[in-house]
Amino acid sequence: MKPHFHKIPSTSQHSFSIRYDKKPNFGTLWHFHPELELHHIIKGQGTQFIGDTVKSFSDGDLILLGENLPHTWRCTDEYFQGKADVEVEAYVLQFLPTCFGKDFLEIPETQSISSLFEIAKKGMIIYGNTKKKLIEILHKTINASQLDRVINLLRMIQILAATSEYETISPGYANRQLANITEMEKLEKIYAYVLSHYRDEISLEKIAAIANLSVSTFSRYFKKMTNKTFFEFLIEIRISNACRALIKDKLPIEVICYDCGFNNVSNFYRHFNKVIGMTPYAYKKQYLF
Repeated sequence: MKPHFHKIPSTSQHSFSIRYDKKPNFGTLWHFHPELELHHIIKGQGTQFIGDTVKSFSDGDLILLGENLPHTWRCTDEYFQGKADVEVEAYVLQFLPTCFGKDFLEIPETQSISSLFEIAKKGMIIYGNTKKKLIEILHKTINASQLDRVINLLRMIQILAATSEYETISPGYANRQLANITEMEKLEKIYAYVLSHYRDEISLEKIAAIANLSVSTFSRYFKKMTNKTFFEFLIEIRISNACRALIKDKLPIEVICYDCGFNNVSNFYRHFNKVIGMTPYAYKKQYLF
């Protein structure tokens, strides 16, 4: 998929951006920017699109995105219904790799930081004690004085450069050519339809009509833009929602199977194991037992 370029607002008073967001949802625009982004989701649930990977997100996630890595967090439908008690909350830190000067990454002492920035281009989900320490500093930084802001940013980068408590999100992603507005609007229309109808049977004829393309043209187009077939994408969306339902632990696995759009349990188990690398029960067990 080809993302929008997004320009991060900047001022002459600050070398990087940090903010606290509390709003109805995270929007739907799939975009990229040259700044690295450390994103702490305090509250919010849905499906994240990072590089060429589709996964669920939930309260507490901490993610580092490298420069020009396309991303969006698409909340579940309840966040688009305008209810005052259903909002997302997040702390978002954004900084250019050159924010400390163009020669900063050339000195011997910052070699580990250069390596970190390369890994971050794949996206990193942070966990463990590293996550705890980073969140504490991140939240303090938003109200810190000018020099303390810079010191805190360096501390967070130092912690990230030294940690092994992370997993890469989209290791196979490669940057592609920028899309025009028409292409992005078409892709966003496809995404919006699938996220609202993933429980239903969606034929190639139906989704191609949504995109106003013939079936053969749509199949080539979608593969070129996303590096996967439409049905691979649809299965990832269904599995992402199944993961979220398993963690909530309100429904039996068999019910979740049909509720997420699969037409038989064995098919659900096969696809779940292929995408997640374990059975639904094993996935549920690691979060709840």
